[in-house]
Amino acid sequence: MSEAPSQRPPPQGDVFTERLTGPCAPDVLTTALPLLIAAVLAAWLGWPLLAAAVGALGLFVAFFFRNPSRHGPPDPEAVWAPADGRVIEVGETETPDGRKALRIGIFLSIFDVHVNRAPVAGRVRRLDRGGQRYLAAFNPDAATHNVQLAMELELADGRRVDVVQITGLIARRIVCQPRVGDWLERGVRYGLIRFGSRTDVWLPSGSEARVARGDRVRGGQTVLARLPAPEGSR
Repeated sequence: MSEAPSQRPPPQGDVFTERLTGPCAPDVLTTALPLLIAAVLAAWLGWPLLAAAVGALGLFVAFFFRNPSRHGPPDPEAVWAPADGRVIEVGETETPDGRKALRIGIFLSIFDVHVNRAPVAGRVRRLDRGGQRYLAAFNPDAATHNVQLAMELELADGRRVDVVQITGLIARRIVCQPRVGDWLERGVRYGLIRFGSRTDVWLPSGSEARVARGDRVRGGQTVLARLPAPEGSR
């Protein structure tokens, strides 16, 4: 499926190659697999209750790191959800550099898919880490105070969209695979956050929200908003 001109990559720079492609994120090998091996060992030693408890935990962790394939609608101005979860914020805000923006925040519980996807096609212009705290991800203060990583994507026509991975009370590790200069196709799986967390998108002023607080969304599939027309085409 080809993208519209505003979503096509400029000729210079690298195109990011999706690496989170299996049925589960690679973290499953270092988290769920040892638990499942321990459960088998406990059963072999004749400890059925321990085996059942550890095995159930291992299966849940494997379920947490599931990595489904998704495809959203072809509308080139559509902003796809960067994560599964519940919308907890939709409103205008101001970016650190003074731009007006529409911010949409998504809370991910431990039962949601935690793989993050690019909401638009664009070139990575910056990767900024910030924050120091680990408040519950549904706490409004988490958006500004929690440990986080903001990735700014610049569309081929110059419009900019930020997607921010934010840790939560349990989440302590952010994975973001692209580098500055990489071009990301819309919907590409580029990272994840371990356990309960939050993912925000900051969209250009004039963007039209297509979701409301309380809505459930699916990463790489649900349309969060539509972008405004590029400057010069209005």
